[in-house]
Amino acid sequence: MPAPDLVTAELTLTGRITTASNATFLGSIGDVAVVYKPIAGETPLWDFPHRTLALREVAAYLVSQAFGWDIVPRTWLRDGPMGEGMVQLWQDQDPAQNAVDLVETDHVPETGWKPVLEGQDANGRMVTLVHEDSPALRRMAVFDVVVNNADRKGDHILAMTDGHRHGVDHGLTFHRDHKLRTVLWGWLGDPLTAEELDGIDRVSEGLRGGLGRNLADLLSAEEIASLAARCARLRLAGRFPAPSGEMSAVPWPLF
Repeated sequence: MPAPDLVTAELTLTGRITTASNATFLGSIGDVAVVYKPIAGETPLWDFPHRTLALREVAAYLVSQAFGWDIVPRTWLRDGPMGEGMVQLWQDQDPAQNAVDLVETDHVPETGWKPVLEGQDANGRMVTLVHEDSPALRRMAVFDVVVNNADRKGDHILAMTDGHRHGVDHGLTFHRDHKLRTVLWGWLGDPLTAEELDGIDRVSEGLRGGLGRNLADLLSAEEIASLAARCARLRLAGRFPAPSGEMSAVPWPLF
C-alpha cells in the first residue's frame, strides 16, 4: 500500500495529551502516527504573538534540517479536524533511557553526566538536575541557542533506542529578544566543536538562501534578522554561552 499524502490525506484524532498547555492531540494519517496542535487551540501569551506557535514549530524543523542533525522530527502545517495546525511525526522513545534526570546530590555520577543546578525535593532532600554528556545533546544545546528556545524542559527531549535524541515542543522559539530557558546548561563556557561550528555555518548560509525564503512565511523579518545575529554571535564566541538577563535561565516546571 502506498504511503499516505501527509498533507492532504485524512487526519484522524486518536487521543489528547491533557498535560500540554496548548491543545495537543494524537492522531494518524493512514498508518502514520502524528501529533497535531491546532492553531485554534493555542493559549494566548503575553510575550509571543498570538496564533504563531504552530508556525514557530515548523520554523524550528526547517532550522533543524539546515543544521543537518535531525533534532526536530518532521513537522509541517496542514488542515485538521480543528483547523490548520502543526503536525509532527510521532516518535517512540525508549522508556529505559533518560537524557535529563533529577538525582540525589550525593549520588551524581562522576562521568557521563553534567550537573546543572541543585535544590530540595518535597521531602527536603538535596537533589541535582543532571543531563547526559553526549554529542547528541550538545548539538541540541547549540540548536536551542540559535532558535532562542524559551522552553527546553527535560521531557521535551526524547531519548531514542539507538542513542539519538529528538527535541520537541518548539512553539516558544525565535523571539527577537533573548528568551533562552533550558535545562541544558552543562557545557557553559566550553568551546564548540568543529562539527558544531560547521552546523552554525550551514544555518547562516541557508538564511541567505532557501532557508531564509521559507522562514519568511513563518516568522517576521525582525525575528529572522535576530536569528541571523544569534548565529553570528555564537560563531564568533566559539563557545557555549552563559545565562544572561534577569529572567530565569531554566523553564518551570523543569519537566
